Amino acid sequence: MFDELHHRVVPERQNGDEETPGVRGLGLVAGRITRFSTAVRVPQLGWNLVAAGDGAPLLHDPGHAYFANSYKLDAAPTGWTAAYADHGGRFVAALERDPAAAHGRCRVLTVRIIPCLDVRDGRVVKGVRFSGLRDAGSPPERAAAYGAQGADELVLLDVSATPEGRAHQTETTRRVREQLSIPLTVGGGVRTLDDARALLEAGADKVAVNTAAVRTPDLIDRLATEFGCQCTILALDAARTPAGNWEVVVLSGRERTGRDAIAWAGEATRRGAGEILLTSWDRDGTRAGYDVDLIAAVAGAVRVPVIASGGAAGPEHLLAALRAGADAVLAASIFHDRDMTVGAVKDYLAERGIQVRR
Repeated sequence: MFDELHHRVVPERQNGDEETPGVRGLGLVAGRITRFSTAVRVPQLGWNLVAAGDGAPLLHDPGHAYFANSYKLDAAPTGWTAAYADHGGRFVAALERDPAAAHGRCRVLTVRIIPCLDVRDGRVVKGVRFSGLRDAGSPPERAAAYGAQGADELVLLDVSATPEGRAHQTETTRRVREQLSIPLTVGGGVRTLDDARALLEAGADKVAVNTAAVRTPDLIDRLATEFGCQCTILALDAARTPAGNWEVVVLSGRERTGRDAIAWAGEATRRGAGEILLTSWDRDGTRAGYDVDLIAAVAGAVRVPVIASGGAAGPEHLLAALRAGADAVLAASIFHDRDMTVGAVKDYLAERGIQVRR
């Protein structure tokens, strides 16, 4: 039942207890909703293994389901049978009406392999630090190919929207969404709630903000309040300084802000960003490998999932990023140039003990 199930991301529901104190739920399922432990990244974003023991007539086949949640139910209420997943401890992943007891098998959240489509004028492009761009194909065709290869998510970035002062081209998002049954993050040109709403209505599951959030930080607060923190992604582009730390860059790398990247990551998550898409501007498109020091610094400073981006040339670089603390790895060139498939990357990681969705 759960195999390859795609859970569309929606704002977290108001069902009482720790999530919405004082708000009454619908009363359909008895139970207390609590927040995930601070020992894990919150919200939980990604594919997690779901399994039930004997006695669950419908929830009997284990498989991966995509989660985007900060709160959980710990145990099945009386009269219900549960399937369980694990994120800092076992929690209820699904319920069905059945008197039999269920005993779930706990697993850790799998890492995510995420191809990225940088788009300009409706075409996928690739270059080095967004310069010297070359055509890399049709967004819907590339999306369909990566979905078939086993990608866990897809990121679609309109790299010219912000520099050109326009909103994202939503038609591209619609065409890509038609080809996908996996989560889709879209960014570029998002300045207002209406910009984000248009992308979500066009088929995005999550919306990434960069320049506008740096210019007006409370945009993050408003996005998280309106759509949920699981929909609000901070796209953080960082460049090394002569002093050896990292500063935030905006406008597709055209402007250095002087703002400390690690401090900005912390502020953005406190404001409600539920995930960080972290790109090393120095490594983007260079195939020199991810900046593992940057990844470790950001992952150590925040308690939300971190996606590493910028510089992958082979699976060994993805492995290094994961070992540095990334929860997911994003790549473009190695997939666009057909150096490796997503499936081949997962084979490499699985052989080295990394849990992936197969």
